[in-house]
Amino acid sequence: MSKSHATLRYTSMRASIFVVCFLLCVLLAHYGVIPVTGQTGYVFLLLVAALVSAPVSYVVLSRQRDEMSEQIVGKVAGKRLRTAERIAAQNAEEDALDDANRAAAAAAAGADALSGDRTASA
Repeated sequence: MSKSHATLRYTSMRASIFVVCFLLCVLLAHYGVIPVTGQTGYVFLLLVAALVSAPVSYVVLSRQRDEMSEQIVGKVAGKRLRTAERIAAQNAEEDALDDANRAAAAAAAGADALSGDRTASA
């Protein structure tokens, strides 16, 4: 199975499990197994569906969760590598610029020293 859309697949399956649990709770409320009164009753059903769907999806979707984890770890590792390469390139550029500035300063200091010796001997 392709791992290119593992996050999307896991999320959609997780949402589907929640919807099924919610519909099951609504069905049980309709037949009076779960007492529901007013608007707060449906909020209660949402909470019950969330509590029931969490362990079900933990068990049922373990393979999809592992695939999603591998996909995310791969993307994060790739970004870290690109960032480290970019920082190394920037550091090398700065070092080269510093070396060039130091060489120019040393050459200027050497030229000043030579001109100073000539004026002192004259």
